[in-house]
Amino acid sequence: MRLVYPTHKQVSTLQAWLGLCCEVYNAALDERKSAYRMAGVSLSYESQCAELPGCKRVRPELGEVPSQVLQDAVKRVDRAFDDFFRRVENREVPGYPRFRSRSRYASLTFKQYGNSFNLLPGTKGNKGTLVLTKLGHVKMIMHRPIKGTPKTAIVKRTQTGKWFVSISVEIPKEEALSSRLPEAGEAVGIDVGLSTFAYLSTGEAIANPRFFRAEEAAFARVQRKLSKAPKGSKKRTKKRKVVARVYERIGNRRKNFIEQEVCKLMKRFGLLAVEALVVRNMIRNPKLAKSIADVSWSQFFGRLQAKAEEAGRQVVRVNPAYTSQICSACGHCQPMPLSVRVYECPHCGLVIDRDHNGSKNILVEAFIAVGRHSRVIPEAPGL
Repeated sequence: MRLVYPTHKQVSTLQAWLGLCCEVYNAALDERKSAYRMAGVSLSYESQCAELPGCKRVRPELGEVPSQVLQDAVKRVDRAFDDFFRRVENREVPGYPRFRSRSRYASLTFKQYGNSFNLLPGTKGNKGTLVLTKLGHVKMIMHRPIKGTPKTAIVKRTQTGKWFVSISVEIPKEEALSSRLPEAGEAVGIDVGLSTFAYLSTGEAIANPRFFRAEEAAFARVQRKLSKAPKGSKKRTKKRKVVARVYERIGNRRKNFIEQEVCKLMKRFGLLAVEALVVRNMIRNPKLAKSIADVSWSQFFGRLQAKAEEAGRQVVRVNPAYTSQICSACGHCQPMPLSVRVYECPHCGLVIDRDHNGSKNILVEAFIAVGRHSRVIPEAPGL
């Protein structure tokens, strides 16, 4: 993502575009629901896009928004229904498409490089220029040079009023393969936790930074000030941005931490074994919900999988059942309450950290899953 600096006039224009696109999104959603309820007809993306020129005649202000940006608002409705039917087919929680408020519609998609948007390199350092149709030149910070052919640009507004642009590019397959990391034959098991962020089967522990806990006092302070501000006042709007800034700071630190740790793991290991945790079920525990949300396992697993595909690494997800209760040396299984942090095996005498033991078992299960190991059944004591 690149940080952009639109002028006050450009910000007003972008805000207006977001509001109009939100109206188009809600109107398209309402039309689909009404057509099916009243006539049993399922409208398509193409048929709704064909209505946009007529909508512009009725609402002339829609003509101020680039056509491709309006088409993307309709496309989002189409994708929302596609995702809904996919979840129904897979017997997941369906989540029927909902109407959006203006605060929840915060991005604009420019779909065609050279037509709806363009990029101009800057003359000083990492500064550049983003050229958007019907808006003009917008100052931009180029965090790194763009490799490949730009395809789309998504301009996004954060809750704190900052503006970013995400540019997707197409890279030739040969260039993508050549940029991959060198081969790594070492494998590692990763046991995530709360006392430590993760414990590796190599014996290394990644400390849990607890970003939300560190900001909890500051968050409580700004939240109290927000609750005291009169509803509908400018002061309340200002305090709401302060609260959003605290959330943004926590999110940025957490994302930076996860990106750095995933990058280190990608450089060292070729096979990474993790538990197939269902975090949304674990977070229902009222005593651990805040800590589980703060450690952000889902974000870590997601970035690990995405970076592994990009770097040519292998991520194996294994069943987490009994990984903390089985001895990694002899296979003996015994109950292990969460309060017990050291595994002491009465069968072979192994004494090891609970999470370290779990990470070793996770790695063994991954080897079995990929066919590099066979399961060994331990002998009973005294035989």
